[in-house]
Amino acid sequence: MTTTREPTPPDRIPSRPLTIAQLAELAGVSPATVSKVVNGRSEVAPETRALVEDLIREHGYRRQKKRPTAAPLIELVFNELEGGYAMEVIKGVEQVAREHGLAVVVSELQDHHPPAKGWIEGVIGRRPHGVIVVFSGLTRAQYGQLRTRDIPVVLVDPTGDPGHKMPSVGAGNWSGGLSAARHLLELGHRRIALITGPADALSSRARLDGFRAAMDTAGVPTDPELVRQGDFSAEDGLEHARSLLALPQPPTAVFAFNDAQAMGVYQAAHERGLRIPDELSVVGFDDLPMAQWLIPALTTVRQPLTEMAAAATTMVVAIARGDSPPQNRLELTTGLVVRGSTAPLVA
Repeated sequence: MTTTREPTPPDRIPSRPLTIAQLAELAGVSPATVSKVVNGRSEVAPETRALVEDLIREHGYRRQKKRPTAAPLIELVFNELEGGYAMEVIKGVEQVAREHGLAVVVSELQDHHPPAKGWIEGVIGRRPHGVIVVFSGLTRAQYGQLRTRDIPVVLVDPTGDPGHKMPSVGAGNWSGGLSAARHLLELGHRRIALITGPADALSSRARLDGFRAAMDTAGVPTDPELVRQGDFSAEDGLEHARSLLALPQPPTAVFAFNDAQAMGVYQAAHERGLRIPDELSVVGFDDLPMAQWLIPALTTVRQPLTEMAAAATTMVVAIARGDSPPQNRLELTTGLVVRGSTAPLVA
């Protein structure tokens, strides 16, 4: 049976956030049930949990006892836990966590945008010092649930616009796309292919906009036939590069929106007997450690992932301490790293 409730009459709405007892009275359940919801316990019916959470969002929650001590750990949550990207982020979080005597717990959402139901209750139950969510996002309701429990959250490289309330750390993706395009244009390339990231990824859209800005400024149209939407995987880079290189007029250069996709481009070029950079120039994005070990070494846009993760952890620790970050949105600089995978176009 679905639990519903009538809106609270105006004369019964308290001026302050509600205590557990007051929430229980409005919900028509016991204080023990409300306490289980507040503390992330699992043994509550979904309908009852939703009802109590609605009341907390509507009226707020006021503790009558001292706030429980947070566990000495940082919860680091990835949408997908694999590859060099994740390792660079983990390094940055651990550097700062270690300085503050905090452990790091790593978990994976397995491609849930935002996190699936049940994840939030687990976090509340563990009551970490703070939560860092990487390349994903939270709904306003999920963010509110954590805030009412005084669990600070910072997003790293969020997939969508986090808004002004959710603290986040990102990179200069627009300027990165601009610098990649300018580099290839200066080398004489005009038929430049793009393998983007997912359409819902804010970073991918910004890189594309920056690239197009450079092309427009140079008076070079971006050929829609040379644009492919990818998913940031090497397999996807390989598939799209095969298609691009099979065109009657193939590109002379490819800008892959991350280094993994650039690896796929290398493989596709090898299959067709094309030499990089003599017959095809390639630019990636991220500058993961593996970029310098490819043959030839990959020209790429450096995204300071370790520094981004460290900055996010510093923000989480500061918020947990009761300090307000000087700014809710921190954006670190990207920069082009020129190596051996790009060369002037040979007429």
